[in-house]
Amino acid sequence: MLVRKTPTWQRTRRALTVTALAALVTGGAFLGSGTASAATTLAGTCKGSVSGSMGDSVALPGSSVKDVVRQAAQEQVGLFNFLTVWPDALANTIAGKGNLEVGQIPQSAGGTIAGDAIGTVVSTALKGSSGLGLTSGTQNQVLTAIKNKVASACALTTLATNYTAPSSSAPSSSPSNGSSSNPGTGGSPLANLVPGSNGGTAPQRDYNGIPTATPGTAIAPGIRYPANGALPGDASAPQLGGQNSEGQGPDIRNAGNAESLATPGSANDVQLPMLLAVIVLAGVTAGLVRTWVLRRAA
Repeated sequence: MLVRKTPTWQRTRRALTVTALAALVTGGAFLGSGTASAATTLAGTCKGSVSGSMGDSVALPGSSVKDVVRQAAQEQVGLFNFLTVWPDALANTIAGKGNLEVGQIPQSAGGTIAGDAIGTVVSTALKGSSGLGLTSGTQNQVLTAIKNKVASACALTTLATNYTAPSSSAPSSSPSNGSSSNPGTGGSPLANLVPGSNGGTAPQRDYNGIPTATPGTAIAPGIRYPANGALPGDASAPQLGGQNSEGQGPDIRNAGNAESLATPGSANDVQLPMLLAVIVLAGVTAGLVRTWVLRRAA
């Protein structure tokens, strides 16, 4: 059986070809993944809010600042540069720049793209354009005016749509060794409460300073607080089981120097003057009725 021998140079060429194809495929895969991850979020206007994923670039259409550029350049047109400063040409130039990258979505819930950053991007894009002026001084003046005008008119608020707030769960503090017999050493909810401090209280250890009644010297309830203000044991105060200065028992006392007064008669009693008045009124009424009847009859 004849076996065909492959020359060395052919084997080498085949190996190099396979290696090149593998490198090409691998490189294409890396390039494809890199392009997919570098996303760009386009804002419609130069003022407002824009939402995107964290790390995305934020771009702004040049046409969104076209009117601002025209107005800023128009304010710089004077007597000596009106032939070299062209506001309309600058406005069309910035509109033709397409999308201008002005910032990025931060790695947080949100952020801002200040107007100064947008103004810097716009002035940089217009640098060297026709219509800025003939001299370098005029060009710098117009570019500075455009930058300041855009900075005052534009600002963006960035919002990250894929941001997740971190959990703020605090570890629970529980006794590690059960209750501790020594306050202040931990292991008990009352560990930090020191007796006598503002942080807590403790039971009193000695109760000798509290006044107590002596056995055998109790005072009767009826004479603990006499009406005349005398202290218990005073000779002038009424004593239990005795009589007062008026010869009355301990349960019978005068409440002052009250005297009985004559009570008025009952309101239903009819006195003589009232009776006479009623009789006179009846006679006068009878006379008036008689006179009235006689006149009607006549």
